[in-house]
Amino acid sequence: MTNPNHKLDRRTFIKTGSAAAAAATAAASFIASKSHAAGNDKVKIGLIGCGGRGGGAAGQALNAASNVEIIGVADAFPDNAKNVIGTLKYYAKNKAQVNIPEDQIFHGFDAYKKLLALDIDVVVIATPPGFRPIHFAAAIEAGKHVFMEKPVAVDAPGVQQILKYAKIADEKNLKVGVGLQRHHENSYIETMKRVKDGAIGDIITMRAYWNSGGVWTRGRKSLEKKYGRKMSEMEYQMRNWYYFNWLCGDHINEQHIHNLDVCNWLKDDFPVEAKAHGGRQVRDGIDHGEIYDHHFVEYTYKDGTKMFSQCRHIQNCWNQVSEFADGSKGSAYMNGTINSKISGKWRFKNKDKNNAYQTEHDDLFSAIKNNKPYNEAYYGAKSTMTSILGRMASYSGKVIKWDAAINSQISLAPKSYDFNAEPPVLPNAQGRYAIPMPGKTVVI
Repeated sequence: MTNPNHKLDRRTFIKTGSAAAAAATAAASFIASKSHAAGNDKVKIGLIGCGGRGGGAAGQALNAASNVEIIGVADAFPDNAKNVIGTLKYYAKNKAQVNIPEDQIFHGFDAYKKLLALDIDVVVIATPPGFRPIHFAAAIEAGKHVFMEKPVAVDAPGVQQILKYAKIADEKNLKVGVGLQRHHENSYIETMKRVKDGAIGDIITMRAYWNSGGVWTRGRKSLEKKYGRKMSEMEYQMRNWYYFNWLCGDHINEQHIHNLDVCNWLKDDFPVEAKAHGGRQVRDGIDHGEIYDHHFVEYTYKDGTKMFSQCRHIQNCWNQVSEFADGSKGSAYMNGTINSKISGKWRFKNKDKNNAYQTEHDDLFSAIKNNKPYNEAYYGAKSTMTSILGRMASYSGKVIKWDAAINSQISLAPKSYDFNAEPPVLPNAQGRYAIPMPGKTVVI
C-alpha cells in the first residue's frame, strides 16, 4: 500500500487545504519539489477526543509520515486531555513528535474550538459519536484535513450534517478519512475484488455479525469514588457514554457498523429498508443506561438482496465478528476465504496481511501529499445511517424505510452542552432509564 515513511511538507498541506482546488493542483508538484528538498517543515496535527481510541488514532497519524508532530489536544475532561500525552509519546517514533505545550492542552465543551484555532493541518476526531457531526463541521469550517473515527453520528440529523460538510470538504479540497479500516485491509480488499469479479456468482444473501461478550461499564458509584465527588448527570453520562444513545447510538451503531459497512461495500449500495427485533436480556444493571444487548436485523437492498445482521453483547455465548457472502456459485468469508464452484478454494496469504489501522492513516496522508481526491465521509455517513436504520427498526418493531429514516428530524442531542445542563434522558426515582419498547417507541 502506501509507504509510511514518505515525507510530507507543511506548505503542501496548507496549499492543498485551500478552497482554491484548481490552483492547489497546479502548484502541488512545484511546492513539493521545493520544500521536500529542505525537509524541515513539520506537518502539525491536533486531537479532539483523548480516550483510548483517540490516543491510538493520533499515534498512528504520527507514524504516517516522517515529519509529523502533534501540537495540541482537546477533551471535555482535563484528566483525559493530560493522560493522553503519555499514550502519544508511546506511539511516536521519537519524543520530539509530541510537542504539546501546557497551554495547548484544552478541556471543556469548547475545547475543540480552541484546538481548531491553532495552526494545525490535520485534526483527528475521536470523541464519542454523538459529538462527531459538531466537531467535523467545525474542522471543515476551519479548513482542516480530517480523520474521524466511526460511527460518524447517532441520529439522522447528525448524518445529514456529515453529508453536508462532506460536500463542503470537497469544495475546499480537504481530505477526509473515516475509521472503517477494513477498506484499507489487504485481506478484505483482495476478497472484495474477487467476489465483485464473480468468484461466487450472483450475490444472494449476506451475513454480518458482531457477537461478543460486550464492553466496559463505568458505574456512577465507582466514578464518584475515583474522583472523590458527586457528579452531575451530564458528567456521569459522558463518563459512561457507551450506554446512552445521544452519545453512542447503541452497540449496533458503535461496533456493528464495521460489519454492516462491509456488506454495503460489497453491494456498492445501501439498504432501502430494515425490519428487526432486539432487547435487553442481561443488561439490567443501574449503569446500563438505555441501550439493548442484542439486535437481529433483516436489511433489504433495492435489487432484493438480503443482509442478515446479528449483534449481541452477552457473555458465555457463541461469538462471531465477521461478514459472509452467499452466492449462486459459492460463498465467501470476506476477510480472506472463498469457496467457489467456479474457481475452487482460495485463502488470503497471512504474509500479505497489513495493519489496517495504520494503513488508513498512511493512505489519508498520501492523498494530502499528492493532492488526490479523498473523502470517506460519504460512505462513512451512509454506513452509519445503516446502523441507525437497524436500531430504529429494532426499537420500534416496525418496518423502517431508508428514505423516511435518513430524513427524520428527531435529534438525540441535548439542548445545551454544559456539565450543569440536563442530558436528553434522565433517570427515574430509582436511578433507571426508560428502555425503548417495540410497538411503542417512536423513531421517525
